[in-house]
Amino acid sequence: MKKLKDEVQSRRTFAIISHPDAGKTTLTEKLLLFGGAIRDAGTVKAKKTGKFATSDWMEIEKQRGISVTSSVMQFNYDGFKVNILDTPGHQDFSEDTYRTLTAVDSAVMIIDSAKGIEDQTLKLFKVCRMRGIPIFTFINKLDRQGKAPLELLAELEEVLGIESYPMNWPIGMGKEFLGIYDRFNNRIEQFRVDEDKRFVQLNEEGEIEGEHSLKESSLYDQTLEEIMLLDEAGNEFSKDRISDGTLTPVFFGSALTTFGVQTFLDSYLQFAPEPQPRNSTAGEIDPQSEEFSGFIFKIQANMNPAHRDRIAFLRICSGKFERGMTVQLSRTGKSMKLAQSTQFMADDRSTVEEAVAGDIIGLYDPGTYQIGDTIVSGKEGFLYEKLPQFTPELFVRVSAKNVMKQKHFHKGIQQLVQEGAIQLFKTLKTEEYLLGAVGQLQFEVFEARMRNEYNVEVLMERQGSKIARWIEGDDVNENLSSSRSLLVTDRYDKKVFLFENEFALRWFQDKNPEVKLYNPMDAS
Repeated sequence: MKKLKDEVQSRRTFAIISHPDAGKTTLTEKLLLFGGAIRDAGTVKAKKTGKFATSDWMEIEKQRGISVTSSVMQFNYDGFKVNILDTPGHQDFSEDTYRTLTAVDSAVMIIDSAKGIEDQTLKLFKVCRMRGIPIFTFINKLDRQGKAPLELLAELEEVLGIESYPMNWPIGMGKEFLGIYDRFNNRIEQFRVDEDKRFVQLNEEGEIEGEHSLKESSLYDQTLEEIMLLDEAGNEFSKDRISDGTLTPVFFGSALTTFGVQTFLDSYLQFAPEPQPRNSTAGEIDPQSEEFSGFIFKIQANMNPAHRDRIAFLRICSGKFERGMTVQLSRTGKSMKLAQSTQFMADDRSTVEEAVAGDIIGLYDPGTYQIGDTIVSGKEGFLYEKLPQFTPELFVRVSAKNVMKQKHFHKGIQQLVQEGAIQLFKTLKTEEYLLGAVGQLQFEVFEARMRNEYNVEVLMERQGSKIARWIEGDDVNENLSSSRSLLVTDRYDKKVFLFENEFALRWFQDKNPEVKLYNPMDAS
C-alpha cells in the first residue's frame, strides 16, 4: 500500500493549452528533452529537413505544422513521472481539447508575449476555471520584441479574471533580452552565456553582490524597480490558491531557445498537484485506493497505419493497472481482460506492464469502448462524470467517389467517427451519410485521413450550418421531416432534427409542442 501511495504521489499529469502558434508543441519538445525522453527536438516549422515535432505524428500535422490531435507523452524527471498531454490549439478541435482537460490534474497555459491573450486561450482557460484545474502560465518568445511584462500581467488579471504571481521577471526583451530575474530562487538566469555563468546568486536584498557586467546595464536597474513594485503592490504567493486555481504562477522564457524551460519545470513539479480524487456515481474516488478504475477520454484510429489499429486512451483514476488484469466495463456490465496495453511517446509505443493513478495508458480497442466509458476492477461498477458531448454546427453529405471502395469507405467512417471529432448521421429513407462537426478543418482532416489511411477518395457536399436537436423518447412522426427541419438518425440510431436556423427551430416547436427536443450540451 505504501508503495502504491508513493507511486501515485510521484505522478504529475498536465495538459498544455494555448492559441495556435504560441509555442505549445515547441515547449512540449523541450520538456521531453530535459526528461531524457528524446535526444533531438524537431521543430514544427522545419519542413525541409524532414524533422517534425515528436508530438505531431499524423501526416496532415506534418504537412501543415499544426497539432490536430491530443498527443500523450510520459517521461521521468527528478523522481517524478510526468504525463504531458499536448492538445490541438486550433479552435476547430476544441472538442478534443475539452475532453483531454477532463483527464488532467493541472494545465500549463502558454501565452505569446507579442500577442497576449488570444481567443482560443480564453476559451480553454474558461474550461479549466469551470473544472477548478490549477493553471501555470508560461509567457513565451521573450527573445522577440513583445508587450511590456506589466501589461501582460494586467491582461491576465483583466481578461481571464485570475490573479497572478510572477515567479520570475524578464530583464529586457527581444534583441536586448539579457535573462530573467528569478524571484522564487533568488537568482538571475542569464541568456546566451556559458553554462558556468548562467546563474548569478543574489544577496538578501535581492541584488547582485560586488561587480558584475549586468550591473552596467540600465535594464538591470529597471528590473530592480519593477521587482520592488511587484513586492509592494503585487499578489502574495500562496500554494493553496495555486491548488484551487485562483492564483496562477507566471514564468517568462523562450521555448525555442530552451531558455527558462528547466526553471519552469522544476518549479512546476514542486507546486503542481498529484492525482486528485474524482467524482463518480459512488461518490469521490480516492486515487490511492487499491481498486483500479479509470475512464476513456479519447479514441484514436490508425496510430500505426500499417496495422489499422485503434487505441482507447484511459486516464487511470485510482489503484494500479496490471497487464492481463480482468476488469468490468461499467456501461455494459461485461468483464474483460486488459491484455494489450501501451504507453506513449507520441507515436512510439511500448507495452506497459504496470501503471498507477495519474498515468495515461492506451488500450487496444476492437470496437468495445466509447468515449466516456468507465472501467473498474471491483465487482461494484460505478460511472465517472459524463464527458462533454458537443453539438455539431457544420454539416456535409459524404459518399465514396469509387463505388468499388464502399467496404473501405464504411470501415473508415465507422472508425474515424468513434474518435469523437466528427459525428455521423443518416437520412431516414435514402440512408445517405451526413457528417457533423464543430469546425471546417475537421472535414479536411477527415478527407485527408480517408485518403491516406483507408485509400478512399470521398465526395463532400456542403450542407452549411444547422442546429441539431435530439428527440426525447425517439417516438416522432417521420412526415415532420422537411428541407428546413431534416429528420436523421445518429450513430446510436437516436432520432435528430437538423434545423436550417433558429427561426425554423422556433417555428417547429410552436407547431409541434408534443415533440420534446434537447441539446446534449445542456445535458452534459
